[in-house]
Amino acid sequence: MFTPGHLHRDNLDLPASLRHAPPFTVDFYYDVRQDPERGPMLHMRLAGDVDGKPFAEEFELYRDVAYNFASVATRVAARHGLPIKASPVMRSHEEYDRIFADIRAKLHARPGEPVNLNHVL
Repeated sequence: MFTPGHLHRDNLDLPASLRHAPPFTVDFYYDVRQDPERGPMLHMRLAGDVDGKPFAEEFELYRDVAYNFASVATRVAARHGLPIKASPVMRSHEEYDRIFADIRAKLHARPGEPVNLNHVL
């Protein structure tokens, strides 16, 4: 379920025989924070539990590479046991589009803006 700044995902309502991942509940929170040296940064927090093991992790992306949020969130969730195919962000393209649009609006980002390749690494 998506609301601006937050996406909740879980598979707890599915019978075990239909799950393609261990039981999980994940909350993806994001906002824009102004860093005095780096400028606007997309701050994200992923929290929840996978197969009964709780986790929480925070991370940031530079404004010009914030479009890569789903890939980063998927890798963070994978480190905590959630299979890549069960990505907390990419499971619903409609919600991904809404998150992407919300992040672009919060960062005042426009298509075609240059990307600093040092930020990609």
